[in-house]
Formats: sequence, C-alpha cells, structure tokens
Amino acid sequence: LSICGKLCYAIGGAPNQVAGSAAAFFLQIYLLDIAHITPFHASLVLFIGKASGAVTDPVAGFFISKSRWTKIGRLMPWMLACTPFTVVSYFFMWYLPPFVSGRVAWYLTFYCLFQALTTLFQVPYSALTMFLSTDQKERDSATAYRMTMEVLGTLIGAALQGQIVASAHVSHHCTVTPPVNTTDSWHDTPSFPDPSDPLSHQVIYMIAAGVIGGVYLLGIVILFLGVKEKDDPYALNSDRAIPFCKGLGLTMKHGPYVKLTASFLLISTAVQLEQSNFVLFCTHAADLRNHFQYLVVTILVSAAVSIPFWQKFLQRFGKKCAACGISWMIPFAVMLVTIPNLILAYVVAFVSGLSIAASLLLPWSMLPDVVDNFRLQNPHGKGHETIFYSSYVFFTKMSAGIGLGISAAGLEFTGYKAGICRQSDDVILTLKILIGAVPAILILLGLFILLFYPITEESREETKLALEALR
Repeated sequence: LSICGKLCYAIGGAPNQVAGSAAAFFLQIYLLDIAHITPFHASLVLFIGKASGAVTDPVAGFFISKSRWTKIGRLMPWMLACTPFTVVSYFFMWYLPPFVSGRVAWYLTFYCLFQALTTLFQVPYSALTMFLSTDQKERDSATAYRMTMEVLGTLIGAALQGQIVASAHVSHHCTVTPPVNTTDSWHDTPSFPDPSDPLSHQVIYMIAAGVIGGVYLLGIVILFLGVKEKDDPYALNSDRAIPFCKGLGLTMKHGPYVKLTASFLLISTAVQLEQSNFVLFCTHAADLRNHFQYLVVTILVSAAVSIPFWQKFLQRFGKKCAACGISWMIPFAVMLVTIPNLILAYVVAFVSGLSIAASLLLPWSMLPDVVDNFRLQNPHGKGHETIFYSSYVFFTKMSAGIGLGISAAGLEFTGYKAGICRQSDDVILTLKILIGAVPAILILLGLFILLFYPITEESREETKLALEALR
C-alpha cells in the first residue's frame, strides 16, 4: 500500500468522526440548554438514536453481504450513496424549529436518521480494511493511519463546534461572584445569552452544521479518488458466500470475537460517558465553563499525537499489553472529580487523550486478526467480513446508547434544570459519578475480560503463514 493510498483511506473516515465528535460533546447540552428539552426527553433522544444506529448495523451488514461486485467495488457504492443524505440529516439535527410542542419528535427523527445513515457508511468503510491488502502489517499500518485521521477528525469536530458555539453557552450572569445572602436567586439566574444578540443560538449552530457538512463531502471525494477496493483475495471461484444469519450465528460462537467485543463494548461505553458529560461537568460541577472548549481540544490533540506512539508500542510489546494504557485515565479522572482545579483539569485532559487513543486504535487493529482466525477455521466461505464489522459496531453502539440514556435519565432524576447558573448538589454529585466512578468501573471490567482474549502475537504469525499457504 502506498502512503497516498493509506492517507486517502484515512481521510475518508474522518468526516464521520468530525460529526460524531460534535454530537458526542455538544448534543446533550444543546438539547438541554438551547432547545429547552427536559433531561428525560433528551435521554430518550440519545438512547433511541443510538439504538436506531445499532439496529441498522446488522441490517446494513445483511444487505452489503448480498451486494454484487461493481466496477468501483462492492463496498464503495454504499458509501457514495449515503453521504448526501447524511449531510442533510446532520444539518437538520442542529436546527431549532419554530414550534415547541413537537421539538422532541423533530430531534428524535433527525438524530435517528443521522445515526442510521452513518452506520450505512461506517460498516462498509471499516470492512474495507480487509480489502486493501492481505498483509497483516499493511492492514495494521492502514488502521493506524485511519485512527490518527479519525482522532484528528474528532479534534476538528470538537474544536470547530466548540469555538463556533461557545458563545451560546457563556453568560456574564454566571461569571460574577454571587452576593452573600442571595444564594437562592443565584441558583435561579438564567444563563442563556441575550436573545437580542444578532448571532443567536440558531444561526451559530447552523453555521457549525454547514461547515461540518462540507467536510463530509470533501472526505468522500478523496476516498473515492484515492482508494481502490480489491475483491476477496482468499476466496476460490467455487467458494460460496456465507448466508447472513448462519454467519451471524458462527461469529457469536467464535471465542476470540466474543471476548474482544465484550471487552471493548464496556470500554467504549466508558469513553462515550466521558465525552457526553465532560462539557456538562466543566460547566456545572467544576466552574470551568470558560475553559471547556480548550480542555476538549487538549484531550483530542493528546489523542491524535499519541496514535503513532501506540502503533509502535503494540508492534513491539503486543496488542494485549498496549490495552493497559486505557486504564491511565482512571486515577486522573478521579482526582479531577475530587479536586476540581484548572491546572489539574488540563493534566487530566492530556492523560485522557492518551487513553482514548489506545481505546480507539486497539479494537480496530485486533478485529482483522479475529477475522483472519475465523477465515482459517472456515476456509471455504466468503463474505463474512461485513458480518463481523456490522455486529461489532452494533454491540458497541447499543451499549453506548444504554449508557447515555441512563446518564441523561440520572440528571432528570436528580433535578437538572436548564439555564440556571448553579445546579443542585445532587446534580453535581451525579455528574461527578458519571465522569469518575462509572467509567473507571467499566474500563476495569473491560480490561479483565481482555485478559482471556486468546490471540497472541505468536498465534497471529501462525495464522498469517497458514493463510498464505491457503492463498
């Protein structure tokens, strides 16, 4: 694979991360503080939206596995077809409709559409790794390029969205010290910006959505022009495609896949909880409302810079050993919750970026090894790659949706009120638990399951040699 080909492949997946990052960091606070939706309804939007994306995964895998080879490949047509619709749904997801009573249905509709359409892109895009090269090192290298660009995409999305919409979440009323005897009125002071501001909330969020929509179109053009999809290199003419339902049953019985998926669905849920609640935590629990966009950028710069380090690390010490780096964020996150200090917040942001980079790179680097292992045990079937990738994304999305739904419902239960300067002590405690305790427990459980993952560096080499003999 040429460096140019790897870069084009990596850039093609970045727009999904740009949009996903903006939604992960800002959609919850947008629904609560700009659209004025209750935390309960926000939790429904987040959970049902994630669930709709998750349900789309096996459906997408089914239809993609039935697709025939075309002049531009089997996977590329799906990515080209869904991108324009994805841009439209993303744009309207941030639009503030003039009516109030139907806003929940509006955001639920377009968030579900956006999640379903990004799935139709992500499943063939991630499975494309298996059709770039037959060499494990080349695929790992392409995955590292992809993860670096996706983290940069996450950084661009959070930075663009954060810088453009920051003014919609800053109020001069909340930056002054409250009088001694007016605590109650301080709690009830609205923190919404002045509506007479010419750059109102709606215009600000529309500008951000339009910019990110343009990034989508640029990414798909680069992917189409720079990447050439190859047909299944191991399949013989006599081999038949594995039926989707049968293939799904076989993947669910494949030990390495089950352990890998169980581990990283817990870890990805922890990362999603950190992302979705970090801005709320900085705004309401740590008095860092004027710094949250810079803290988000710090996290993502750290993640982007450390991807090449983790790639070198896993090549030298093995992928299972590199997974220990995911746990680095736990003690620092607990420190931030107990000692909400500005300097410590930046340290936590930097270390969290290192851990997030490892959590992003490792599953996508390990999944091709699982597919190769399955191929060796089922040598006369083909078309199973999209089944592995679609079901993996299904489980991680579903677990993240459940986690986000529970976190938003927890804020509703403890009395979160949109637009006030200071939330109640119960809300602040809930945010601290969602940022510190819950992700720590999920990460430790995920790493414990990963201890039983059976594919080692030695077995990877044996599988590689056996597949070369099969070819």
